[in-house]
Amino acid sequence: MSRYQYHVFFCTNQRDDGRPACNDCGAREAREYVKQRCKALGIHGVGRVRINTAGCLDRCEQGPVIVVYPEETWYTYVDQRDLDEIIEEHLRHGRRVERLLIDRDDSI
Repeated sequence: MSRYQYHVFFCTNQRDDGRPACNDCGAREAREYVKQRCKALGIHGVGRVRINTAGCLDRCEQGPVIVVYPEETWYTYVDQRDLDEIIEEHLRHGRRVERLLIDRDDSI
C-alpha cells in the first residue's frame, strides 16, 4: 500500500541556455498554489495527496508539466483554472482531466 493516494510532482526546472523550462511558466508558484489549495480542502497529507517539487522531468518543451502517481498521469496546464480542474477531478474524484493530458510515451 502506498503512503499517499496521489503523489504529485511539479517540474520546476529552470534552464539558462534558452531552451524551454517549466519554471518560465510559473511552475514554482503553481506548485505552491496547488499545495495550499489541497491543504485548504483537507486532502493533503499522509494517506491522501502529497505535492512535491521535481527537478527536470525532461518534458519542459510541453510544459509546464506535472505527473501524478501512482498512475503516472502526465499533465500540462496554463492557468489556475486548469490546476483547479486537476485538483477537483483527479485528486478529489480520481478522474483524469483528458484535455490536459500529455501522452507519457511521446518522447520515447
